[in-house]
Amino acid sequence: MTRNFLQMFFKGALIISAASMILAGCAKDGNDGIGLVGPAGANGKDAIVTCKLCHNPSVVDSVATQFQLSKHEFGEAADGEAGNTACAPCHEQEGFKYVCNMNIPATFAKVGTDTTYTNLYMTTATTAYGKLGCFTCHSSLHTSYGYADFTPLTTVAPVPMTMWAGAKTINLTQDGGKSNLCVKCHQPRPFTKSNTGQDKNVLNYAQLVSLPNDTFYSPTRSNILNVLKPSYRTHTHYGTVGAIFAGKGGVEFGTQPYPQSIHSTAASCQNCHMAPMTGAAGGHSFKAKGNFNGCNNATCHKVGQSSGLMSASNADFVSDQSGIKALLTAIASKLKINGVEILNRNGDATTNLWYSLTANHYDGYLNIYDPVNNPTGSTYNTTMFKNPSTTGFTAAQITTNNSLPAISLTNAQMGAIINFQLCLREYSLGVHNYKYTNALLTNTLAILP
Repeated sequence: MTRNFLQMFFKGALIISAASMILAGCAKDGNDGIGLVGPAGANGKDAIVTCKLCHNPSVVDSVATQFQLSKHEFGEAADGEAGNTACAPCHEQEGFKYVCNMNIPATFAKVGTDTTYTNLYMTTATTAYGKLGCFTCHSSLHTSYGYADFTPLTTVAPVPMTMWAGAKTINLTQDGGKSNLCVKCHQPRPFTKSNTGQDKNVLNYAQLVSLPNDTFYSPTRSNILNVLKPSYRTHTHYGTVGAIFAGKGGVEFGTQPYPQSIHSTAASCQNCHMAPMTGAAGGHSFKAKGNFNGCNNATCHKVGQSSGLMSASNADFVSDQSGIKALLTAIASKLKINGVEILNRNGDATTNLWYSLTANHYDGYLNIYDPVNNPTGSTYNTTMFKNPSTTGFTAAQITTNNSLPAISLTNAQMGAIINFQLCLREYSLGVHNYKYTNALLTNTLAILP
């Protein structure tokens, strides 16, 4: 114990001695102590304090609060589609940036030794993730840490339509092409020749127009002739607004040119959907419903015009929406086989995003029995059609399915289904492009018997 005490004593003495030498060195300047005070040196270079230009209550903080109201922020698809390389280009931030940066085409091609076609518009497994956020659209953020990082946007390039395998392109040049950023995702998905024995290429939409009375699907003929087997979820997906706004991509029956509303060339998505906030709409909420700030300005709707200021009660606004709603209802009433409706009704206002757009609450899906994906179908539809595929059905469900009438479709009916879905799911009842929507539905109605 004495030995340990002596070791601790000597170590402590050494530490005190060393500290004294250091303090002495700090207290003196050379042999004679502290020197005379000289002139002040040059000012140092200012630190780069640019973060506060954006990260302050009036810029990023305000935008972040608005973004909380956006479906881009609180939507669940980013979680559900993570890892899915086909869905990630729109539902995952890194997937979207990948297809933009790599200029991934919207074409279909036979890859390697494959005998069937593949949709090339997909991301990689390593980029199929990421909830949508600021960097999705503003991919240059935190480059210079200045306000200039908000631009350029991730893309403003023309958008090849995936529905048409790149054969048609949307290019909304107004407002610097900013709308192309939105249309990159808000566009319809392709229908493919997906039946057994088919080449999986995109559907021949032109044939629906040129041969309207030909059979598109019949349960009594071979799969070689039935290029697509209809199901409850045979649909254009949900983001159809880009096609309608641009006035391009519908199954255009008739021979007359399809007119365009001035919105398609004079207004951008941002003009209306990012107008100054009113309630929960505008800004980075991206919502436009009930907010007419983007409509009522010196270059659009103003006092003195025949239509006057725009509002939910404006006569033209009400008339145009009522007319499109009537056309959708008329087409649905013609899409029947022996009295059974082809289009699905869904009376649940929570699950049916388009509940209020038609009196019968159509959702754009097909009225085909599917207890897995549409378990409430029989609640809202008096009779349903037999499902051509019973994969995943129980024995009891197969028995129920076999008791239902079979569905068959002509080319005209298939084209009408597509156009109905396009115009229902663009959600505005024609506001985005009334003239094109009206022409598309009017000509569709005329082609149906």
